[in-house]
Amino acid sequence: MISVYKFKSKFQQLLTPILIFFHKNKITANQITIASILLSIVIGFLFWNATCSRWLFLSLPIGLLIRMAMNALDGMMARTYNQTSKLGEVLNEIGDVVSDVIIFFPLLIFQPESLYLIVVFIVLSVINEFCGLLGKIVGNERRNDGPMGKSDRALILGLYGVLMFFGVSISAISNYVFGVLIILLLISSFVRLKKVLNE
Repeated sequence: MISVYKFKSKFQQLLTPILIFFHKNKITANQITIASILLSIVIGFLFWNATCSRWLFLSLPIGLLIRMAMNALDGMMARTYNQTSKLGEVLNEIGDVVSDVIIFFPLLIFQPESLYLIVVFIVLSVINEFCGLLGKIVGNERRNDGPMGKSDRALILGLYGVLMFFGVSISAISNYVFGVLIILLLISSFVRLKKVLNE
C-alpha cells in the first residue's frame, strides 16, 4: 500500500542530529510527546481562527510537519536511549487520537457542505488508529499499514492548508474528496485488521 509511512526511515535519518541535540540537553521522549500534543492544540486553535486571517492556514503545513518530526523523535528517543515506558505508550496512543480530532475538527467550519462526511472521516480516523493498536494487543507490533495512516492524513491536511492560503476553494468537490478519504480509511483499517489476524 502506498503511504507516507514508507518514508519513515529516511525521515528519521534526517532527524538524527536533532535527536542527539535533544539527548545532550536531557530532553526525554515523554517530554517530546507532551510537546507534540500541546502543539496539536495550538495548530487546531490557529486553524479554527483562520477565518480572521488566511495566514493562519499556514499553521497546517508548518505545524503538521513539526508534529510529524516530533512524533518520529519521541519514538527514536525511546528506542535509542532506552526510555520506553508504559506512560510513554499511553501518551503516544491517546495523544495521537486527541490531536487528530482537535486538528481536523475546524474543517466543519470551512467545509460545512461536507459536515456529515467530515464527522465520519474523523470517527474513522480514530477507529483506524485503534485497529493499529490492536496489533500490539493481539500480535507483537503496532500496525501502521494502509493508504490513510496518521502521516497521510497530516500530508493531506497540510496540502489543504496551502490551498486555502492561496484562496483555492474545494467546496465544489468537497464531498468527493472526503468520500475518497473515507474509502481509503476503510481500506486502511481493513488492511491493519487483516495483518493483525494473520500474525
